[in-house]
Order: sequence, then structure tokens, then C-alpha cells
Amino acid sequence: MKGSIVWLSEHDSPQAFPPVDQALSEPDGLLAAGGDLSPARLLEAYRRGIFPWYSRGQPILWWCPDPRAVLLPHEMKVSRSLAKSIRNRGFETRIDTAFREVLRYCGSPELRPGGTWLSPEMRAAYMRLHKLGYAHSVETWLGGRLVGGLYGIALGRVFFGESMFTLERDASKVALKRLCDELIARGFEIIDCQMATSHLISLGARLIPRGQFIELLQTHIGDDLAPQPWH
Repeated sequence: MKGSIVWLSEHDSPQAFPPVDQALSEPDGLLAAGGDLSPARLLEAYRRGIFPWYSRGQPILWWCPDPRAVLLPHEMKVSRSLAKSIRNRGFETRIDTAFREVLRYCGSPELRPGGTWLSPEMRAAYMRLHKLGYAHSVETWLGGRLVGGLYGIALGRVFFGESMFTLERDASKVALKRLCDELIARGFEIIDCQMATSHLISLGARLIPRGQFIELLQTHIGDDLAPQPWH
């Protein structure tokens, strides 16, 4: 029913999510609450364009906002200053060598004084997906030190970006550029950015209607939930 959300039990099937067009308009995209963070439920959620986002002390909240922020890998905007940083600052990028550390920084209260949604339970859930071959990190290193990075979920030809962090100027942007290059090489079509920010828009993200986003997921994922280990 429009104007209410579905409450999920941890015993409900991972397929128990309601249709995304039943999501509330206020707050934008809130669709369901409850359930659990099992790999099966999380993968089913992402396949349908749904993601978890909630604060400690709340039940798990599931979202599918309209419109949706996306970035096509070949459309990332690389400014002259970023290109100069990539060429001259000695950054090195790696994939899946420090996933746990990337999670820790993305959920660090010191880096996010306004609060973080990446609770210990959420970090544990993404670690499970990483071990199964679904969740990946792209890391930026400088002088042997981890200084920036991002992580997300890969399904089919779609990468669902979750969070990023930076300890040095441009370090997270360098990781995003490496991600885009990697996705292009692997034949991926789209990065889900979930909700737009001015920072993401400046890097080339755009807003598209939710219906169009769901159609893209059906085209580029379908029923393909096989893991994709990145080496």
C-alpha cells in the first residue's frame, strides 16, 4: 500500500521485497524495513536496485530512490588537476588488497564527524560478500601507505558503489578513475551511485528515472548472480 512500508522478518525469503514502485516519496525511496544482512538477501536487493542504509539503533532500512544517480564508466570527468595528480604525485592503485582497511576508513567516525551508517554489522556483511567474490575494493596508495579508496558490489555488468574515503587530496578520485578503467576493460556498463551529491555530479554522475535504472539492471544483470573474483 502506498504510504506505508513492508516489514520483513529475518525468516522471510530473500525475494520478499515489494516492488520498488511502492517506495515512499517521503523519505525518498524508503521501501522496507527489517530482514537481515545475509548474502542472499543483499544480493537479491542489489539485483532489484535496492540497498540498505540505516543508523545504529534503527532496524535495517531498505531504499530505492527516484531518481537514481549513476555514472557510466567512460563518462567520468577527469579535470586537469586530477590528471596532473595521477601523473605526478606517485599514487599507486591496487584492487582487493586491503578490503577490510577500506571498510574501516569508510566507516571511521574521525573521517565522518557527522556520523557513519557503516556499522560493525554492515562491515561484517560486506566482508562476507568480499570473501564470496562479490564485493571489491579499489585502493590508492602513496609511499606504501593506504591514502584513499572505495568499495562496492559487482553483479553482472553493474558495479554498485557504496562508499569512498580519502586521506590525501585526490586519492579517492584516483581510485574512482582506476575503477572506471577496470570496469571498461571488464565490459561493465554502469556504476550505481545511489543518491546524487555535488561531488559525484562534478565527476560525471547523472540522475535518471528509477524505472529506467531498473530496466538497465534487468538488461545488464538479469538473473546472473555469479561472483566475479577480481585478480
